[in-house]
Amino acid sequence: MTATADPALAADALRERRFFLSLSLPALFIVGLAAILPILWIIRQSFLTTGGEYTFGNYEKVLSSGLTWSALVTTLELSLATLAICIFLGTPLALALASARPRVANLLMAFVMLPLWTSILVRTYGWLVLLRRDGLINAALTGSGLTAEPLPLVYNFTGTLIGMVHYMLPLFLLPVYAAMRDIDANLIRASSSMGASLGQVIRTVILPLSAGGIFSGSTIVFIYTIGFFITPAVLGGGKVNPLSTRIERTLSTFQDWGSASVLGILLLVVMAMIGGMFLAARRLLTRNGAAHA
Repeated sequence: MTATADPALAADALRERRFFLSLSLPALFIVGLAAILPILWIIRQSFLTTGGEYTFGNYEKVLSSGLTWSALVTTLELSLATLAICIFLGTPLALALASARPRVANLLMAFVMLPLWTSILVRTYGWLVLLRRDGLINAALTGSGLTAEPLPLVYNFTGTLIGMVHYMLPLFLLPVYAAMRDIDANLIRASSSMGASLGQVIRTVILPLSAGGIFSGSTIVFIYTIGFFITPAVLGGGKVNPLSTRIERTLSTFQDWGSASVLGILLLVVMAMIGGMFLAARRLLTRNGAAHA
């Protein structure tokens, strides 16, 4: 027999939702205005020449340039590599934090979040001090005899990647740790009591139940690193040029707002496409998981 909802309760719930929505409307209006107006201005600017005339020439010039697609490939390589390393390092770390006692987990989490309390510019220049040829890491390697000469750890893809992983790892860890912490410990005990090994428990219980947190963290990392500027500009040393640095150079060197706006639109389109792919993949996995439950 199907229970019928009380009309009075349904009306009260509807009024409550409308009330909370009305409270959020001013914030939604401000955020929406701050997000939409700059995008509309960039779209308009992408069709203007330096003389203020409307043209499609900016799109033809930017999209036909090999430098644009090279910058896009570099952007995707950096984002994918950062995401892969964050997953490889962050997932076991989140599992260790979720398995630890609350006091130990809180202390370790404080150490993990410590980098976020420092400006990204300060952290980036800190890595520059550590990674350069006469930096602390190369001095330790050459002084201990592990390397005969300093390693090229900065002003290249490697140094940029190290700085980006250092910044993004805590942001990836937060949703994964929250998802793993909410897993019912009785499920893990039950699977262990039925003879499952540690690897099987992780593969069949922990990872599927924390898939939502892993997808959320992956989305944050990938979308955020698409637009990274400071770290590639400092640690890349002009040799690593994602779309963000190309936009800055187009403005600072050529004062070409039209071309820079086209690059910005390209970056927004790529971010929207990838974000949509992440959401679609997450919904597909959730639907498949519910179907097999």
